[in-house]
Amino acid sequence: MKLGQIDLKTVSGGVCHLDAGTLYGVVPRVLWERKTPPDEKNRIPQQTNCVVATIDGKKVLIDTGYGSKLPEKQQRNLNSEPGDPLLRNLKEAGFEPEDIDVVVFSHLHFDHAGGGTFRNEAGEIVPSFPNAEYVAQRREWVMATSDLPELRGAYPQENLLPLHASGQLKLIDGNVEIMPGLRSVVTGGHTEGHQALLLESDRKTAVFLGDICGTRMHLPVLWCMSYDTNLLQTRRAKADLLGEIADNDWLALLDHDPDYAAVRIGRDDRADFVASDPIEAL
Repeated sequence: MKLGQIDLKTVSGGVCHLDAGTLYGVVPRVLWERKTPPDEKNRIPQQTNCVVATIDGKKVLIDTGYGSKLPEKQQRNLNSEPGDPLLRNLKEAGFEPEDIDVVVFSHLHFDHAGGGTFRNEAGEIVPSFPNAEYVAQRREWVMATSDLPELRGAYPQENLLPLHASGQLKLIDGNVEIMPGLRSVVTGGHTEGHQALLLESDRKTAVFLGDICGTRMHLPVLWCMSYDTNLLQTRRAKADLLGEIADNDWLALLDHDPDYAAVRIGRDDRADFVASDPIEAL
């Protein structure tokens, strides 16, 4: 897909299945199961839509899925795809790991940062993209590597520390231009350093929402995940960001939607947000 002069391509980092209750938080089951009926284990499928953006010849990968290092028990619980879905799907789309120049993380949870590293033939965990600079918010990195017991499951250190050890990690602070055509917008909420990514070219804009709004079912402001570390901030940031997207007719890129990679956003008769013009793949 063309966004002005930027080429956008959706690449799956793998499908997994998460507990529906955690994905909808305080939203009553009678409401959410009308939209996403769960399986016999109360799980619903979640895509990990990563995006390759080609900007002035540089290939930028936004998020990396869950990767190939999940423990066997976690793989069973998540009913996740075997192998390394991201690298497999990148290859099918015509990209080799060496082609990626920049990797940008919306945040560092395992299902967004896990594919940034892999275990090589020598058994060492190393960056998946040897020529890439890896970009994350400093606040997110500090929290992710803090070793707080409450966060260990969300931030496996094997996904993170090899990036620092290789010298490929770049930490940014706040809303900055990562490169011409790509800007960070810190939202917080889901995690302390969560960021959305704005892609802009020829007066056209797309926003990778990350987990501030992972699926079209989460467009209503009050529909949030129980994984959010600051629920009030998520609701405030989501209302502001989705409002700006709707008012300007920007394209919203969805990271976890099981059916669509992108939608336009409008408002219903209650002034809440709804999806239109869905796009299955970029």
